[in-house]
Amino acid sequence: MAQPMSRSPGVERTPWQRRIVTALLFGGAIVLLGLIGAAIIPRWWAHRITDVTDGRLTVGGLFGFFIGFVFTVLPLLAIWVGFRFRSARRTWKGWVAWLTVAAILALPNLMTLGIVWGTGDAASDGRQELNTDGNGFRMWSLIGAVVGAVAVLALLYLVRTRGWFRDDNRRLRNAAVDRGSE
Repeated sequence: MAQPMSRSPGVERTPWQRRIVTALLFGGAIVLLGLIGAAIIPRWWAHRITDVTDGRLTVGGLFGFFIGFVFTVLPLLAIWVGFRFRSARRTWKGWVAWLTVAAILALPNLMTLGIVWGTGDAASDGRQELNTDGNGFRMWSLIGAVVGAVAVLALLYLVRTRGWFRDDNRRLRNAAVDRGSE
């Protein structure tokens, strides 16, 4: 008969100790990835943009507007869907998942912001590359992001007021039917 494996004394950890170790490891990985990303991503993203724009102002403006608009609309809609279809059973992990999806969808805008607001050497190199070969991209990306945010707000307003008008229409129709039956 096989004996169950026994753990050596002193190795077993309590649940809160495991959570602390997991949180520290996860936090350390995030910090390490952030440092690596800050050194690589701004240069890489600026190079991708200048490959597309090739120094042409019109292409830089249109590409910037497209990136700003699409990658603002998609994360805002993801957040809206997360709130719209929330349930009492959703845990904090579900909310983190929706916010992670929104952050992934916003990555092109976040990388552009990293170039514009960054203080490191990679961000400075990315800014210089966008200044010389990515003409118009940064400005039109901002304009696209603002237009995208306004478009999502207008859509949310239309969806919300449609419900109000539908309810008013139903109430008025029921009142008319009630008056007609009297």
